[in-house]
Amino acid sequence: MENHDPKLSIRKLAKDVNYHFDSVRRMYKDEMVQYPRDLLLKLCLYFNVQPGQLIRIEEDEESDCTIDQSIDHEEDGNDKETDKNGNL
Repeated sequence: MENHDPKLSIRKLAKDVNYHFDSVRRMYKDEMVQYPRDLLLKLCLYFNVQPGQLIRIEEDEESDCTIDQSIDHEEDGNDKETDKNGNL
């Protein structure tokens, strides 16, 4: 917001994009848990930016979150190769 217009208020932005003030305020203050797709679209169009310019993932040094490298991504088994007779 500051890069677009330093004087732009959250209330004015919400009015300009025709969206609930509280949702725009929560996104601005980074209090939103899930980002509504329609709000992201409206803000991207308004500011002429990509979604990655609106939201960022910042690494939390105190976080205990790790990615389990051993997760098997084969969920339904439909990705196995078969021959022309349908045999594995």
